[in-house]
Amino acid sequence: MNLIREIAQQALTTGYLTVEAENQLRQLLSKKYDWEDFKAFIRLQQEAMEGRVKQESRELLYSRSLSGSSSNQEVAIAS
Repeated sequence: MNLIREIAQQALTTGYLTVEAENQLRQLLSKKYDWEDFKAFIRLQQEAMEGRVKQESRELLYSRSLSGSSSNQEVAIAS
């Protein structure tokens, strides 16, 4: 299984955190991990908050909310 620091490094390198990687992080964070993994996770969080790492899950939520709101607008305009 991957270490937290490996997943974090991949996301930092690519600038993108996939849903699959997020799920792996959740699993790994629910178990014991070492100081290096903790530091890597904190750095990943900081980079994501500052916009240097994009999260696929957030993009999916955003696109779903946009598609949902646009269909509501179309219904309102049509009626």
